[in-house]
Amino acid sequence: MEAVLWYVLTGTRGGPNRVRLLRAIDERPRNANKLAEELDVDYTTVRHHLDVLLENDIVEKSGDDYGAIYLPTDQVQHHWDVVETIMEQMD
Repeated sequence: MEAVLWYVLTGTRGGPNRVRLLRAIDERPRNANKLAEELDVDYTTVRHHLDVLLENDIVEKSGDDYGAIYLPTDQVQHHWDVVETIMEQMD
């Protein structure tokens, strides 16, 4: 999981947006629309990055498609020290 986190959050062009999304989701799970509003990022961009995070088991969703709430997976919570290290480097 450590390698996946480093790759998805720092090894690609979308890494900074994914870090922002993950930080926001960790603070309070919410749906894609709320994330787009609160982070001032286009909704389709947020959905794209959430899909990448989902595919890599970094976040999971609960609920129906449009209203689904996103939250960090247990596996990511277990490796949160790595996420914090990445976040510190991004700031």
